Amino acid sequence: MTPGARIRAAAELLDRLDRPRAGENDLPADAMLNAYFRANRYIGAKDRRAVADAVFQTLRQRGFIDWWLARSAGLPVENRFRVLWTFNIHHNMPAGELLAACDGGQHRPAPLEPDQARRITLLEHGQAEGPEALADQASFPAWLTPEIERQFGADAWAEMLALTQPAPTDLRVNTLKADRETACAALAKAEVTTAPTPFSPLGLRLEGRANLPNVKAFRDGWIEIQDESSQLAALLVGAGPGMRVLDLCAGAGGKSLALAALMNNKGRIHAADTDAKRLARLAPRLARNGVRIVTPTKLEAAKGAVATGAVGGTALARLAAYDRVLIDAPCSGSGTWRRHPDAKWRLTPARLAGYRAVQAALLRQAAALVKPGGRMIYAVCSLLPAEGRDQVEAFAKDAGKSFRVLPADKVWRETIGGDAPFKGPFMLLTPHRHKTDGFFAAVLERKT
Repeated sequence: MTPGARIRAAAELLDRLDRPRAGENDLPADAMLNAYFRANRYIGAKDRRAVADAVFQTLRQRGFIDWWLARSAGLPVENRFRVLWTFNIHHNMPAGELLAACDGGQHRPAPLEPDQARRITLLEHGQAEGPEALADQASFPAWLTPEIERQFGADAWAEMLALTQPAPTDLRVNTLKADRETACAALAKAEVTTAPTPFSPLGLRLEGRANLPNVKAFRDGWIEIQDESSQLAALLVGAGPGMRVLDLCAGAGGKSLALAALMNNKGRIHAADTDAKRLARLAPRLARNGVRIVTPTKLEAAKGAVATGAVGGTALARLAAYDRVLIDAPCSGSGTWRRHPDAKWRLTPARLAGYRAVQAALLRQAAALVKPGGRMIYAVCSLLPAEGRDQVEAFAKDAGKSFRVLPADKVWRETIGGDAPFKGPFMLLTPHRHKTDGFFAAVLERKT
């Protein structure tokens, strides 16, 4: 592809994300890019990487880019100009080359108007000053600013800026088949370089790129792709051999696989979800990992559910009391914005309210499934207090004497070992402080 063709492809993909075709309304950016590349197989691997990088980098920094276009350059806030900014700043393409690439040739953008071309050259002069608003500085929806500042206070800028950076790829070692040292050596033999994750005793962090599905250690079930924060949430469950465990909202079952390994394939895990398509992806993963104790369990969605994930009461009635119930609740996904930057621009106040309603309902429903002395672990890949501590505190207040919140830092010492990298009753991991996805978790114990 010519530089112009890359620019046009990236702009077209961003337009498609803004105005999805029929059936694509909730399709994430990576899935849409995969569909686009499958439909355009002439695009080589190097070009695919360049286009995908431009799309994701533009989404990560869209707030700042829009500020620059509107306030500094006086250009329309459109995807073609957003992409030109990205190719200049992140792909090191001089303004003159940008303008030459927009010549209206085959698969290339139309020429710019003379005034627009002049304003694009302002990129060469850098930024004399930056935006004042936090949301413009760190590229997230402005309506979330009070919530972000409530969570992080003076650290809000650093925390949100970290979410504009690419995320690493973490692997969880499947201890049913290997230990971390053995897996690391096998990957090194396949020329895949990794280093131990700083907090999870099961984790390896990929250095560089790798086609993991073609690596023997992955095919043989020695490793699974799982962010360190999710590994830590699974460890915090404290599941042990012989326990009865419910993984509610299990999705494709990543945490169920981790729990099965922690339980040494002894006991019973129900991996439950209302999404049959996501749940169907678990079966081949169970076989590859050598897991025998997980039963995929399709649940009915609650009628009139305000967001995917609410469960019908009759669906839960047949599930008996559990030693551990993990609720990996549907949420804004704000903790994963490094990987899914399109999600932050799709989030609306109405969607957030819908997620919060489902989270509260799941907490109430799951509480009835925990046996006396058992534990309920509430987790969301979110940095918003409205989805984290607010939900747990509201539930604990309503539950009265039925449940108590266990200090997460003490549970960490009990389940993971050593001092937790946080203090207080809740686990909150962030990209800035811990180099993980943003993740919240709380542990509640049912009183006997």
